[in-house]
Amino acid sequence: MPTSPAPTTTRGAGSGGRRPILLDVAFLRLWTGATASGLATWALPFVLGLAVLDRTLGATDLGLLLAARTIGFLAAVPVAGVLADRHSRRKVVLWAGLASGAAAPVLAAGLGRSVPLMAAAAAVAGAGQGACRPAYQALTAEVVDAGRRQQANAVMTLAVRVTTLVGPSLAALLAVFLDTAALLVGIGLLWLVAAFVPGRGARPGVTGGAGGAGGAKDAQGTSFLADFGEGVREARRHPWFIAGLGALTAVIATGYSATGVALPLVSRDEYGTEVVLAGAMTAYTAGALAGALLIARWRPRSPGRAALAGLAAYGFAPLSLVLPVHPAVVMAAYAVAGVGIELFNVPWFTAAQREVAPDRLARVSSLDFLLSYGLAPLGLALIAPAIEAFGAAPVLVACAFTCFAAPAAAALVPSSRGFSHRPAAEPAEARATGATR
Repeated sequence: MPTSPAPTTTRGAGSGGRRPILLDVAFLRLWTGATASGLATWALPFVLGLAVLDRTLGATDLGLLLAARTIGFLAAVPVAGVLADRHSRRKVVLWAGLASGAAAPVLAAGLGRSVPLMAAAAAVAGAGQGACRPAYQALTAEVVDAGRRQQANAVMTLAVRVTTLVGPSLAALLAVFLDTAALLVGIGLLWLVAAFVPGRGARPGVTGGAGGAGGAKDAQGTSFLADFGEGVREARRHPWFIAGLGALTAVIATGYSATGVALPLVSRDEYGTEVVLAGAMTAYTAGALAGALLIARWRPRSPGRAALAGLAAYGFAPLSLVLPVHPAVVMAAYAVAGVGIELFNVPWFTAAQREVAPDRLARVSSLDFLLSYGLAPLGLALIAPAIEAFGAAPVLVACAFTCFAAPAAAALVPSSRGFSHRPAAEPAEARATGATR
């Protein structure tokens, strides 16, 4: 069975020595494209929600469109993972952005006229979003040298959190001057930025072929299933990845479901105001910003276990909803959850970029998104009936217990200590930067 090459500090296309990461032109282009795609991804359901408010779209129609987008996303993720390893990751980003960009004006054209047309366009938009995810993860490893990837991933996630924090106000302001159709066209323009702005990467330690390794594999005509299966085998070769992915999937399926369904109910029924809902979500985003800033510099001695502890912190969010506490307690719990999720996300992405074989990175990343996001709708669908059957408190306690227990179980895997199959070795980023804490 093939093995991953040893981690190196080989510089990608935009390493630029030890300059600040945002002064690196290649990374800045990648960051701009990823930020545009993140803003477009977030904006679509919000703008469609505005169409419900002005009665251009019905609530049932909105659910259908969001379901179509999710189906497109989940269908595209594994396909994009294979294509991004077979061919140029830059081209996958280009075509994914163009697909979502083309879908936006079709959504605008169908608004108030044809829900089936809008559903088809939403599925295409979701496919573009899904295709971008593994390609961007792999492209980051091509553009940024190993010693600065944790900082780069932190800067990437900072952009996402800032977008989430200021996006609603910006969209509401634009809605004063523009109708929903124009806002949808604007989303398409964001996707064009995501498609065209990122530069070409240069795969570290890989030569030949269009976009690097995988060209020979493509020439041999291997099937999609065979190539995806190779990615699954690569993932299984890293016990820390399988354990961490299981924990992440459990937390998203339970903790995120509690946030999506139980938090609005508790805010309405227990506190009689939407302020708790808005305050908790704002606190979560602010906490995530703080977590991203912290992890950009912090290098813990056991990065994997520290990351899993951060993931477990999400359990405080559903736990805060069990008893009638002061709203400030709920908001503080969500702030802690936000800090923790970024203490997990950034080292998790960085470890995958370091440990996984470069020519299989996109496929392994696609498996990550497929499972963690793919099971989230199941949790959302089941939590409301569970609350009706057993009551909110027992369900929330079960969600909190799962959020605490799943990362704790993952931490028992020896290689989880450093998110590496060399558990006793110091992480590559620490060696490259001279940092151990």
